[in-house]
Amino acid sequence: MIFVSVKNTNFNNFISMIENRTFDLRQNVMIKEHNKSVNSDIVIIAIDDATYEYILDKYGEWPLPRDVYAKLVDYIEMQHPKSIAFDLMFVKSMKSNAKADQMLIDMMKKYDNVFVSMNLDDQSPDLRTPPVLPEDLSIGLENKSANVSFDLQTYTNCRKILDGILNYSSNIGMINVTRADDGILRKMPVLVKYQDKYYPQLGLKVGMDYLNIKPKKLVIDAHSNLILGDRKIYLDKDGSAILNWYGPHETYEYIPMYKVIQILNGKHPDIGLDFNNKIVYFGTTASSLFDIKTVPSSKIYPGVEIQATYVNNIIDNNFIRRLDRSFTIFFGVLLAIITICIVMNESSAFVGSLAAFSVYLLYVFGTYYAMKYFNLWIDIIYPLLLAIITFISAYIVKYLIKSRDFEQQYMLATTDGLTDLYNHRYFQEQMRMMVDASKRYETSFSLIILDIDFFKKFNDTFGHQAGDAVLRQVAQTLKKNIRSTDIACRYGGEEMSIILPKTDHEVALFTANKICARVSSKDFRLPNGRETSVTISLGVSTFPVDGQTAEELIEAADKRLYNAKNNGRNQVGE
Repeated sequence: MIFVSVKNTNFNNFISMIENRTFDLRQNVMIKEHNKSVNSDIVIIAIDDATYEYILDKYGEWPLPRDVYAKLVDYIEMQHPKSIAFDLMFVKSMKSNAKADQMLIDMMKKYDNVFVSMNLDDQSPDLRTPPVLPEDLSIGLENKSANVSFDLQTYTNCRKILDGILNYSSNIGMINVTRADDGILRKMPVLVKYQDKYYPQLGLKVGMDYLNIKPKKLVIDAHSNLILGDRKIYLDKDGSAILNWYGPHETYEYIPMYKVIQILNGKHPDIGLDFNNKIVYFGTTASSLFDIKTVPSSKIYPGVEIQATYVNNIIDNNFIRRLDRSFTIFFGVLLAIITICIVMNESSAFVGSLAAFSVYLLYVFGTYYAMKYFNLWIDIIYPLLLAIITFISAYIVKYLIKSRDFEQQYMLATTDGLTDLYNHRYFQEQMRMMVDASKRYETSFSLIILDIDFFKKFNDTFGHQAGDAVLRQVAQTLKKNIRSTDIACRYGGEEMSIILPKTDHEVALFTANKICARVSSKDFRLPNGRETSVTISLGVSTFPVDGQTAEELIEAADKRLYNAKNNGRNQVGE
């Protein structure tokens, strides 16, 4: 009911936001426990704040002239790195420094392990005509999953990088990102779509190069897994991979780029940098260069380290797999069933509550360890929400049942089983309460006591079963001829009584005479099918005229009842 009612509502979005935060919390706890370590084969050459200041002092401008990057690549390539990746977009130079741009282009032609980035967007064609990209930048895709769609990763325009790179190198990856509604980046697309073609992410290309995987087309199986050799990367419904985070920013080996530039220029001693067989990422970390994002492990996280995390997940096969909604429903129903069993079988509300919430706590710990050891994201909020609603509902039902049982027990304790009138004990309690209330508020009430005439003789003649039938039918006649506020009781044997709240003597006499007439005119059916008639004698007393206590009022009504019997029966005694 919950899953159906909240579908496509703001409430569902709110719950999803909280669920995302539970993912962040689990990730941060794992980071603090130091159970995850980054891959030592990934090195980041950072354009940090110090490097940005150095560039402005030495070169007088940003962006940095492209020939500097070419020289840096030549220096790093001497140590035979696995690959070099630029989380930088080499778009057309603002100052048209063609010579520096050409050095960068020549560098790309020289090395086949250098990767650069580009970005797709939805810019208006009035501002920028959507370019046609080279065929070898795209990759084929066979999507066998009914759950994965790239609609949210489809773009209408592209900001081209230098034509010399674009037309020569296929080592160009996209750097589009995916943020949740709360602005936090938890996952990254594996592919983006443009002009009906699929283009791999930069991190995906770098990771496949590291693993020597060079497919002609990518395959997504029926279970939403992207197949990369012997690896399976689970994709969310928008075609993104959920990243497993390794720590706050600067988790990887960071080398400020200005130090490498100084080594090239002979103004800094060689500090023994080791790039052999490593992935070397270039990217900005300076806050003034605006490539800072918020991720589960940090509010300030450089884009280049997101790329490094992406590649790290590919190499270590360490992406997070989120279990689909059917598992969420299963765990929710399971917690609900356990909750019902606890609540209904535990007599103590405190112990039952403690046991139920202990189960919920165990479930939360279970989801944490599932992520820690198996990279599984099991939803917490919806199952707990269902369990807590079940917990509340179960206790409401339980106490309604208890209340009904109490009412039933109370009815059994206060009601005569034969006539369904209140019993003698209840009559005495009500009389005392009525006296106290009438004294406090200075009101009157009346009492009628009645007796079935010749009832002993009737029993001797027709039998006790017939007598019981007559008692029941007389009691029903009383109920039908009194007010809802009046209290009809079985006083004992064949005697019955009626308490009439806020009733004076005249009204009570009228009621007594009406009941007397109704009984005498009624035909009473006996168990053998025969019918007979009976009569009753009645006595009436009224507070405070006839007494100040319950005993005095009962005695007064009783005397008038016997006067009725002595004066011929079938009447109200004076």
